[in-house]
Amino acid sequence: MVAECFSFCLQIILLFNYYTVCSANISCRNEAGEPVDWFVIYKMPRYKIGEVGSGVDYMYLDSSAEGWHMSKYMVNTSQGALVSTLNQLYMGKAYESNSSVYALYNDAPPLTDYIRGYGHTKGAMLFDNSQGFWLSHSVPHFPSFPEKGYVYPSSGKVYGQTALCVTYQYKQFLQIAQQMAYIFPRFYNCSVPATFMADLPQLVQLCKGSKPPLSSDKREEQLFSIRGEKFVSFVKSEQFVDDIYTGWMAQVLDADLLAETWQRQGHELPSNCSLPKHVMNIKRIQLPGSVRFQSYYDHSKWCVSLAYEDQVTCLGDLNREKAQMWRGGGMVCTFNPLIYKAFRKMVDWYIGC
Repeated sequence: MVAECFSFCLQIILLFNYYTVCSANISCRNEAGEPVDWFVIYKMPRYKIGEVGSGVDYMYLDSSAEGWHMSKYMVNTSQGALVSTLNQLYMGKAYESNSSVYALYNDAPPLTDYIRGYGHTKGAMLFDNSQGFWLSHSVPHFPSFPEKGYVYPSSGKVYGQTALCVTYQYKQFLQIAQQMAYIFPRFYNCSVPATFMADLPQLVQLCKGSKPPLSSDKREEQLFSIRGEKFVSFVKSEQFVDDIYTGWMAQVLDADLLAETWQRQGHELPSNCSLPKHVMNIKRIQLPGSVRFQSYYDHSKWCVSLAYEDQVTCLGDLNREKAQMWRGGGMVCTFNPLIYKAFRKMVDWYIGC
């Protein structure tokens, strides 16, 4: 009996230690602060059809849900998926550690004016020699500098915004670093400790503000999350002078795409059906329920396949805008049916050819 009790207690201790170690790993975090493979956030614009909102409410989606749910938190408070994920960098001064790599990038950095010459791209990475997260988003002036802790900018309240977080093993970040070389992000705060430098030469150069050499004008890379979910990263440099959606992604994915990107009047690219696979602009979004908003008030960048059988969803950096044909940037695509269904159902009106 004593032996059986000892064996049972030992199993409990081992399970507890296993859970503690797994929870301590760097990863995307859900609304409760628990590790997740991936999540998507859709922050609502302040101005919706027929109403004015707070500008800080958001919908949340990960693999544990059947679809979007409105978060009980706000993006500018101290709880929620974004805070929990970024606090792995901020809390305990992990940004001063020599055991992990981090990089914060934004063409409109916090406390700084918009900077030309860099890719139109925004995001954050934090990883050690085991695993970490890559958070790509569309919010200017975000995230805040590590020593300031989590701060959501007031400038990020007006427009709709999206964020995609994926947890990857360390070896995947070696590929992500190569993708970053094409985008040429504005790294405003980053650290690559000496023990990582040999593996990440592109990231070292980018942190110094210099461009690594490129072998072409664009690059496609398959990435796999910590649980084996497939993502495809499409990145282009400023040398690829074309609309990334029409001139490349739609043709490679072999799918007609519906694209939701911020299009300023007089700068937007029209729906395009000149190539075998077409790209058409979404003009209005319908949220679960009765909430709708015009694409003009949506600063997010995403697209979905027109045909349901293709189940393609991409989120990323570039607008369908003339000037951004000359900018570096990229998109991360997934064939996950849950993500596709969530985004495809929101398409309320698009401009065909």
